[in-house]
Amino acid sequence: MIFSREYIGYLARRTVKHLTDVNMIHTAHPASVEERVTAALLDEMSLEDRINEEVRVILEAYQQEMLRTGAQYAEMFKKVKAELTRKYKAVL
Repeated sequence: MIFSREYIGYLARRTVKHLTDVNMIHTAHPASVEERVTAALLDEMSLEDRINEEVRVILEAYQQEMLRTGAQYAEMFKKVKAELTRKYKAVL
């Protein structure tokens, strides 16, 4: 993940504070809203990490074939990652 959990928590707090200040949301329990926003941000930010891990698992399964055909790991990583990104409709 490119941001620390603490920074994502900070972003969530600032986002909730801003939305309540401009009256876009109303809540009696801002702490619970901050927790939910933090969880959503963490989930979204860790998507690339999960995709990268899935790519590694896929490429590990095809390791012997890649060696036999002379395919470059970095090139195959990019291709498989692009395909998974399209599959999950992710924006990275």
